[in-house]
Amino acid sequence: MSAADALAAIGAAYRDPDVIAQRLTAGGARVIRTIGSDAPDALLRAAGFTPVRVVPPSVDATPRADALIGKPTGRLRTHRLLEWLLEPSQADTPILITRADSQQPQLFAALRELRRLGEPGPRRFAMLDLLHQPRASSRRYNRHRLAQLGDWLVEQGGNPVSDASLSAGIDAETRLRTHILALQARRSAAKLSLSGTDMLRIAGACATLPIAEMIGHLEAIFADPAAPLKASRRLWLTGTAPEDDRVYAELERDGVIIVGDSHDWGVSRFRLAPSATLDDLADPERLAPLAARSLADAARTTIAAAREAAADTIVNLILDGDEVAPWLSSQLRGHTSFIVEEHVWPMPALPLTRPNAVAATRPERSRKLLRVAADFGTFQRAWFADVRAKVADGALFAVVNANAPQEILRAFDLPFVVNQWWASIVAAKRQSGRYRRLLAEHGLPADVEAYSTQALAAAFDDDPEAAPWGGLPTPDFVYAIAASDPTPAIFEAMAEHAHAAHFIYERTVDPRPAIATRWWEVMPDDWDVALEAERIDLLVDELRAVISQLETATGRAFDLPRFREILDLVNEQEDYYRATRDLIARTVPAPISIVDSMPATMVPQWHRGSAWARDAARAFHDEVAARVATGEGVVRDEKVRLMWVGRGLWSETSFYQRWEDSHGAVFVWSMYLALAADGYIRRFDRGRDPLRALAARFLTMGDELRMPSWAGPWHVHEAKTHQVDGAVALADADPFTVRALVDAGIPVLELGVDNFSLQADDLDRLNARVTSFIEGAAGARAAARRGIVA
Repeated sequence: MSAADALAAIGAAYRDPDVIAQRLTAGGARVIRTIGSDAPDALLRAAGFTPVRVVPPSVDATPRADALIGKPTGRLRTHRLLEWLLEPSQADTPILITRADSQQPQLFAALRELRRLGEPGPRRFAMLDLLHQPRASSRRYNRHRLAQLGDWLVEQGGNPVSDASLSAGIDAETRLRTHILALQARRSAAKLSLSGTDMLRIAGACATLPIAEMIGHLEAIFADPAAPLKASRRLWLTGTAPEDDRVYAELERDGVIIVGDSHDWGVSRFRLAPSATLDDLADPERLAPLAARSLADAARTTIAAAREAAADTIVNLILDGDEVAPWLSSQLRGHTSFIVEEHVWPMPALPLTRPNAVAATRPERSRKLLRVAADFGTFQRAWFADVRAKVADGALFAVVNANAPQEILRAFDLPFVVNQWWASIVAAKRQSGRYRRLLAEHGLPADVEAYSTQALAAAFDDDPEAAPWGGLPTPDFVYAIAASDPTPAIFEAMAEHAHAAHFIYERTVDPRPAIATRWWEVMPDDWDVALEAERIDLLVDELRAVISQLETATGRAFDLPRFREILDLVNEQEDYYRATRDLIARTVPAPISIVDSMPATMVPQWHRGSAWARDAARAFHDEVAARVATGEGVVRDEKVRLMWVGRGLWSETSFYQRWEDSHGAVFVWSMYLALAADGYIRRFDRGRDPLRALAARFLTMGDELRMPSWAGPWHVHEAKTHQVDGAVALADADPFTVRALVDAGIPVLELGVDNFSLQADDLDRLNARVTSFIEGAAGARAAARRGIVA
């Protein structure tokens, strides 16, 4: 075989793994398709399977995926993968999906939901929830998941994995790695005529072709006597892992050559020695995807490798709307004298940053019906002023994401602010545009999860007159759960700029083939039955690590009786929310709208676990109950009841009231009160460990809102109990939730915007669309509910 023939065969395998899978299957191989750069190929081979990676098809149209989850609003990769998964030919193909990014668990959950609903789709698929934080607890968790994978492989017709079969698989990978590194070394020494595009195809084909076949191709290439390529520029690529070769081919023009790369699908995959044991396969740092790594470490590694390869330019690839790679640019520019360029592909249709994401004029103020809302606002201002004073006097201070455990901080009496509360204040004070500019001026992404970056932007706000509420103090600790791909990067940047300690909790997912969908009925009392013990074990280990960190920093021991008291107060508080939610649901006319329920819920929620918050929730309930008793409604003649799906418009709450007088339309439901009612209660009677109860609360946080099988049934249940006539959904609404509501006969208006960057012209368009919806589909359902014949 000639080198040209070998490269042609590799290129064909790289571009179309489906053809390779079909050929291998026809030849009697037991093929398994893998989605994710961290698939444990050695283990799959040890079980008698031939792994072949899935490459998202390079198509612009994804009709099957669009019909299921709506038109793509973010990365096309998710839709393209789902389009492939829904191919009828994949129905009986074993498919392994890993946790290489936060979208892949969503794909798995979507397939699981399709199976639950009895709809067409793959029947043989599994989720491998491998974690990537460098901790002993993550390694133990991974070891358990790998054992479960071994059992599933046997169910699919594979062999039990033995030490001998695993050793044979590892030996094969070692031979492959030796050939790849030798090829790269010879290329670096200018003794091979291989382009960077060639090397990308070689690295990708290693996850597609059988090892023996691949080694044969590599040996033919190695023997090639062709002259090395000449280069006018030498590029090192990092950032988003490309899943086809178009970007490489585009860059390698006019004498430019890519001398190396450090991303999840490049030659960097072969720098680590193959795992020698199952424990090695469970090592969280082996082949950790970029989204899970420290970006500072990734930048240092990239710089060192680029220097060794004599590159003159580092190119950070930002492909298909990737939200992690943009955070790497500032790290690279801060640590190197290299030329650092960003390559965004495809180019966005609009500028990445909207310079003025605020309305030209201040909106009208919303009308509040509850007296407690004003009391809560007064308390919140006094509380924040007290926090600022304490920090000024030397107290330690933390910023924590809303979906990360805060009760531990309260047990230490450590002042803290919830990241999303701060974002709501920034929005309410019309400072979101200025904060976006502050991020951009400091070389940080301004349009990646803007709602979650406002505490980071506050680090650069040196205008005391404009700073919301006097400004956010500099944190000593920052905490988050890795619930999205950009979250670790955002909080790493926050810690770096504040010189703060940080801890990123792992985000685990439930990989079981079927789960209960009426979770709100079982979670409060039977969470230890409904949730897997290994997931709870992991988060408890992490909570103990944070407790140890805080004990060292504060010099105080963790007070277990105080912690128990805090959890009891939380459960009491949420019980009041449950009673209030139920009052609103069954009462017509609605006693309050979400203009009142959102702040009346969330201000006390930021103080969850305190006596004040419990009493505030009780006062909220009592005032609503008094309005119900006297028949007071938001409007006298209520005609249409609406639900709001997604985050609240905190800067434009008057928006929700614009149809009350004109159409008798009331927004009666938002996620804030409903989630407080159903998502937080975790009782720990019967001798149960309160730390495990706390872990159980946060394991599922967010699933209720956006995870298939969780979010859809709950939203439908809430819509029916609240007698909702129509739902209005933001861009962050789970597509399966929208679909479930429609299937239940509830009209849905999808606005397609987020809650944080609305401008005056956006609101004008939304007003017209909501009016048409109320006068149309929602109004028709309301008339039918009220027994009015058209």
